[in-house]
Amino acid sequence: MSYIFEPAQVPTIAVADSDDLVPVRRIFCVGRNYAAHAREMGRDPDREPPFFFTKPADAVVMDGETVAYPPETENFHYEAELVAVIGAGGRDIAEADALSHVWGYAVGNDLTRRDLQLAARELGRPWDMGKAFDRSAVIGPVHPATSVGHPDKGSIRLMVNGETRQDADLSELIWSVPEVVSILSHSIGLQPGDLIMTGTPAGVGPLVDGDICTVAIEGLGEITTTIGPRG
Repeated sequence: MSYIFEPAQVPTIAVADSDDLVPVRRIFCVGRNYAAHAREMGRDPDREPPFFFTKPADAVVMDGETVAYPPETENFHYEAELVAVIGAGGRDIAEADALSHVWGYAVGNDLTRRDLQLAARELGRPWDMGKAFDRSAVIGPVHPATSVGHPDKGSIRLMVNGETRQDADLSELIWSVPEVVSILSHSIGLQPGDLIMTGTPAGVGPLVDGDICTVAIEGLGEITTTIGPRG
């Protein structure tokens, strides 16, 4: 047996202070997981069950790369996020056991074609074209939980050209990492290499060609992305 087409390479993200790589299986994202961001998106921040959307694994972009301004949008947004990396799979994971399934954490930037996302939302359609486009998931080096623990508080900030645009604390997450892992695992079996982007604080806004976007999370360092000309 042979493949009709050459199989795609396995998408990977870096591991902090190591030459090792994490193979990326799937990317799950939590929607509106900070109350202030829910409000700025015109939604009620009450603690309703979280919802999820996905990005393709090959949407990953490593720290320091240039991302071209994507096609078919005039409102290209940043979203600073804490990323949890699953290292041990499972289904129906109890909240009390959830952190034992997390291998490590990274700084992320959930790039979004906001105009396409909002248009789809208003029509009751999926968000895929607003969220799941090429090179839309900037993920920094993963820090093993054995080294950094399981962050549940600490600064999360985003700067554009040195100006702070998002400034919050991980303690403001509506649904914590163990809660998110547990809830997601009751809907779909998690596997090693699954990434969970845990949501963004208030202050989302546009990027343009030439912008330098930096996301920093206390204890996990920072990542920088340059926005290039329209692709």
